[in-house]
Amino acid sequence: EDVYIESFDYLRLHGVYFPAINNTYEGKRVVICLHGYTSRSLQDFTGLTDYYFRHGYAMLQVDARAHGESEGKYIGFGCLDRKDLLKWIDWVIDKCGQDTEIILHGISMGASTALMASGLMLPKQVKGIVSDCAFTSPKEVFSHVLKTMYHLPTFPVIPGADVVNRIFAGYGMDECNAKREVEKATVPILFIHGDKDTFVPTRMCKEIYECCASPKKLLIVEGAAHGESYYKDTEAYEAALDDFLDNV
Repeated sequence: EDVYIESFDYLRLHGVYFPAINNTYEGKRVVICLHGYTSRSLQDFTGLTDYYFRHGYAMLQVDARAHGESEGKYIGFGCLDRKDLLKWIDWVIDKCGQDTEIILHGISMGASTALMASGLMLPKQVKGIVSDCAFTSPKEVFSHVLKTMYHLPTFPVIPGADVVNRIFAGYGMDECNAKREVEKATVPILFIHGDKDTFVPTRMCKEIYECCASPKKLLIVEGAAHGESYYKDTEAYEAALDDFLDNV
């Protein structure tokens, strides 16, 4: 089912809702899936869709602002998307009822969105967060990419980009940092990252993990590059999900 909501700044956002196939929990367990940078709903969760259907979950796969069928001129990099996520959570509760149990599962930018939202007042229906290869903040990941991929200094590029971003997109590049937000987290979080990730370095995951105030678990997948962890070691990934979901 194609579904739509209005963002806090009046954008029309798109998602796709799948009712549970194995309806063990009568549609009361829902995972909200948050894709990565330049991706869209139905793309990043191809393999994981099978996992969640087998385990009796309904799914809401959303298009982030300025991605897929969602409106928006500027990408939010989690800083704006976390506010959109609160709207999607409300949609799920309205759709499935007050007794719904919700998991947030994000990959890359989607993972950072979920972690940045962890510092907000999440509804009690949100039971846990799965973060797969999240970055700390736009500023820090762009600085890393400039140095390692383009061999450019961060000054004056990053300060200049921050000014421009504040004017046009409405947020600063370090205005919301996952490390700071998880210090306020209360819901359990499963952190997953590949040790061969060159786009978002593994150290960012470990930094966020160390700052996290809520119950937490960590899985580092050997040999996995950015966003590859599920496919590089499906058995370990699913085992970590099984353990995490059973506990939350």
